[in-house]
Parts: sequence; structure tokens; C-alpha cells
Amino acid sequence: MNHNNKSITGIQYHPLLESLYDEMHSRPYQVIPCPAHITHFVILSDDTEKAQQFEHLQRLFEIFGQEVPTEDKPNLQFDTPTFRVRREVHLEFSAFTFINLAVTDLLPFEQTGLTPLPDGWLESLPGMVMANFHLALQSIAADDPGLLAKAKQSFEGKRLVGSSPQKGAARVWTSFQLHSDGFGRFLIGNASMSDSQIGRLTQRVIEIETYRMLTLMALPLARDNGKDLEAMDSQLVTVTHQLACLDGFSEQGILGQLTGMAAQVEAARARTAFRYSATFAYYELVLKRLAELREDEVSGHLTMSEFITRRLTPAVNTCRSVSERLESLSTRIDRVSDMMRTKVELSIQEQNQQLLTSMDRRSRIQLMMQHTVEGLSVAAISYYSIGLIKYIIEATGTGQLPLSKPQLVGWSVPVIIGVVWFFTRRVHRRFKGMDGESKGKQ
Repeated sequence: MNHNNKSITGIQYHPLLESLYDEMHSRPYQVIPCPAHITHFVILSDDTEKAQQFEHLQRLFEIFGQEVPTEDKPNLQFDTPTFRVRREVHLEFSAFTFINLAVTDLLPFEQTGLTPLPDGWLESLPGMVMANFHLALQSIAADDPGLLAKAKQSFEGKRLVGSSPQKGAARVWTSFQLHSDGFGRFLIGNASMSDSQIGRLTQRVIEIETYRMLTLMALPLARDNGKDLEAMDSQLVTVTHQLACLDGFSEQGILGQLTGMAAQVEAARARTAFRYSATFAYYELVLKRLAELREDEVSGHLTMSEFITRRLTPAVNTCRSVSERLESLSTRIDRVSDMMRTKVELSIQEQNQQLLTSMDRRSRIQLMMQHTVEGLSVAAISYYSIGLIKYIIEATGTGQLPLSKPQLVGWSVPVIIGVVWFFTRRVHRRFKGMDGESKGKQ
């Protein structure tokens, strides 16, 4: 049976099958010859700005006579013999890499990756720049004693961080600072790497600097949150003391303060949760890329790993501490709020108990009054009934009865009172029985 055809009839393929295969190759490593000048931009962008960047990039394709893409993709690139442009789309940023291959081994940074761009194109690129830096790739001799002195000339006297990655196959120098042109700088010397290897090394350096800057985005936010947390911590301590004492403080006032604090904390969490989570993820990527460099120390300088972890780790720990304090404060406020609600519920139950006791006392009073009213009611009903009997007796003759009319009226009085009392008590017992049945059902 021949199974070499592209698809087999009758087998169902998942609609994401091809896209998942393509995802593994969406951002391939560059193959970069030496020498080369590279400029990299990290641009914070929302969906609208990303769409505008695509339209802006289409114009660059036209200018360089390339086939213009009609559909935006996570990775777009065009190559000419002397110039290469690459744009990658990430979750919250876009990355533009410009590679200028029309250079010779002159002094680094005399030309940059931006040199071939037409005037005005870069200035109108949508989005906010978060990181921008030049990389100069040069061929070097690993045993050249003047390498360090030559490198220092390219960094305007700034203190260098340098290392020898990949077991001495290359040299990397940087200052991790902005220079007079407003860009960061990396000088990469290729001693024995192939174009593919130097491309992978360059990509790692670019990603380290990109993710380092994105990691630090949360630090100013953490510092601001830290100040707010100090104030809210103190306020929570005060509220907790008020809850414990309740001397001169109303429960409604304390509950209002807790509700306000809870709203502040939840607003802060909603505002910062993504930023802190992104910081921790970017930090892990930085550490992973640094490990992949396999750096050795050069000339007593700090390596990139030593410099970055020494400076970046405390910043990330600050962000992590503030994030955890936000979570802790939210939990503590919830706990104090639960205590407050419990206290209010107990107070309400006590008030209800007092109310039920008062209602029971009033019920007993009403019952006593009811018995009194019942006696008056028997007397009143009997009085009117006797009056009616009297009219009936006077209207009829006594006949052979041995009693006179006044005597009949007199003897009817106790009989009528007894009958009225009997029926009144019967009605009373009936209602009392209905009340007992109702209580039994409850």
C-alpha cells in the first residue's frame, strides 16, 4: 500500500496540525557573515500599532523592490545581498532587526544596521521604543593582545562588561549603557565560529538585552506599589486594633475602611498582575539565554552573567516581594473582614435575642390583657343578650308558667352568661390549638 501521498483519505487531521509544525520554525536563527552591523529595536505595541507597523513595513518592501506581503505574520523578513530586515511579533512588543552587510572591518559603529534605511522611514515607525542597541560583528584573532584596547575605543570610555563565550570561540563586550547616539552597544568578535554559529550567538545576545529591559519594566511599578503597601499595612494594623477594642469606633466605620482597602488592593492587583507575571517569565528567559552562552571570564572583567544576575536578580526579587505582599495583604484584609462580619453577625444575633425576649414579654402582657378583655367581652355580650331576651319575654305571654316576666328575665341572666362564657372559651381553645399545630409544623 502506498502511503507516500500528502494526505490519506478517511483520516481526520486536526486543523492546527500544520500551524503547530510551522510554529517551531516561525523564528529561525539568522545566518550572519562577518563583518556585519546590526541594529535591534524593541517596540511596545498594541494590536492597532502592530497593524500600522505591518503597513509601514510593506512600504519598506516596496522601496527595496521586494515582493510585498499581503498578510501579517509573526515573522516577516526580506533579504538583499547587502541588507536584511526582520520583524517579529510578540505578545506585547514587536522586534525589528536591521542587518547591514555592506561593511568592512573598519572601526565598529562607524556604520550601523540603520545606515541603508531611507530617510524618514524609521522616524515614522508606530509604537514606543523600549530598547534599542547596535551590534557590531567583526572577525578577530583570539590571541591578539590588543583586543581589549581596541574594544574600549568603541564605548566612549564607559566601563566594560566582557566575556569569552562558547569556550573562547568569540568575544563579547558591552557597557549596558546608552551612548551619545542614544543606543546601547555590543561588540562581538568572531574568532572561530561559522556564520550559523555567530548568528545563533548574536540572537542570544539580542534576546538577553531584550528580555533584560522588559524584565526591568516592572521595577518602577514595584517601587510605587511598595509605598502604597506601607500605608495600607499601617492602616490595616490600625483597623485591626480598632476591631479588637471598638472603643469609640463604630462597626460600620471599620467595615467601610476595610471595604475601601480591599478595593484599593484589588485595583492594584488587577493593574500589576500581568506586569509582574511577565517580569518573572522574562527573567527566566534571561537566565536561560545566559546559560546557553557558556561564558568564560576575559581580562578580569565581569561576565555578562555576573553583571546581569548581580543587578537584575535584586530587581526581580523586589518585584516578587511586592507581588507577594499584595497577595498577603489581600488575604489579611479578607481575614479581618471575616472577623468583622462575624462580630457584626454576633451583635445582630444578640439584638435578635433581645428582640425575641421583648416580644415574648409583650406577648405575655397581651395574653393577660386578652384574658381581661375576654371577661369584659362576656359581660358585654351577656348584657346585650339579656336585653334581647327581656324584649322577647315581654312580647310574649307567660301562660301557665309559675314565674312572672321579671322572674324569667332574672333566671335567664346566669344561663346566658354561662352560655356566652362557654362559647368564648371554646373559641379561645380552638385558636390556641391552631397555634400549637403551626408551631409543630415549624
